Amino acid sequence: MEQPVDHRRGPRRRGEVLFNAIVEATLAELAEVGYAGLTMDGVAQRARTSKASLYRRWPTRQDLVAAAIQHTARTTEPIPDTGGLRTDLLAALDLVVQRLTSPVGEAVRGILTDTLRDPELTRELRESMVSGRNRLLTQVLRQAAERGEIRAETITPRVAAAGPALVLHHFLTQGPPMPVELRAQIVDEVLLPLAGLPRVQ
Repeated sequence: MEQPVDHRRGPRRRGEVLFNAIVEATLAELAEVGYAGLTMDGVAQRARTSKASLYRRWPTRQDLVAAAIQHTARTTEPIPDTGGLRTDLLAALDLVVQRLTSPVGEAVRGILTDTLRDPELTRELRESMVSGRNRLLTQVLRQAAERGEIRAETITPRVAAAGPALVLHHFLTQGPPMPVELRAQIVDEVLLPLAGLPRVQ
């Protein structure tokens, strides 16, 4: 019979080192078993720590996964710079789709469903995810303004949020995959007109 892991053996990790190990283990578990299959025990074993260490910080698996998602949301996405606004917007939406189809994206969809009874946690999670996507689109629009393609005054938070919001709506209501043609329609029929350019037919 397999012996239980004695987490007291080896160097004792604390603070940021332990936090990073737990986040990495959470993301690895999400990649392997998905949000539905993730357990506190599985994360603890992968992180080589005790479940007590997890529960001291995060009372539920929703709290744990939300913390991991919020941590990864702080990473900076590469800013597309193809030389044209339309192709930049398409590339930016591709990055949003890639993130939503990743294990983190699966966790976002699962946790938003699980946390309907906790509006505060849901609000914090939405804000952490949305802010990164909106920064990406804002930078793409600013590059276009610097190139003289659009006027800087057309860049508003609502314009930047429109594309990612439509992508997220598709994933929450229909799930993956998201057709490339649909992304092009969002750019041509919604984002370009909002930026003050003619609608692409």
